[in-house]
Amino acid sequence: MALETEGWHALCAGPAEATAFYSKVLAREPVIMLTGGLRITSRDQIIESMGGPPWSAFEIIDPKESLLGSDAGFLTYKVRADRERTPYTALLSSVYVREGGEWKLALHQHTPY
Repeated sequence: MALETEGWHALCAGPAEATAFYSKVLAREPVIMLTGGLRITSRDQIIESMGGPPWSAFEIIDPKESLLGSDAGFLTYKVRADRERTPYTALLSSVYVREGGEWKLALHQHTPY
């Protein structure tokens, strides 16, 4: 949960902060699935996509964490966020894996709500 919250704070801080954060936290072979059927599997493209306009606010609602052994876990939650005065609500899931002793984001998915 801490990494996910840090990610949202980075996305709110601006493009430089967001790309720097995700450069550190993304797994070697990540997958991001976003609304509109967008699936990104290139690590470089995912990092570049984080450099868009910042979010102005976010609220994580009803987070649930679960470990899948000692080196993998997932998180699900609902988010309410605003970007450029446009509200956004979705169900999110993230899968984290341990790489080199650190937790890394391997899969992140949005479902409009």
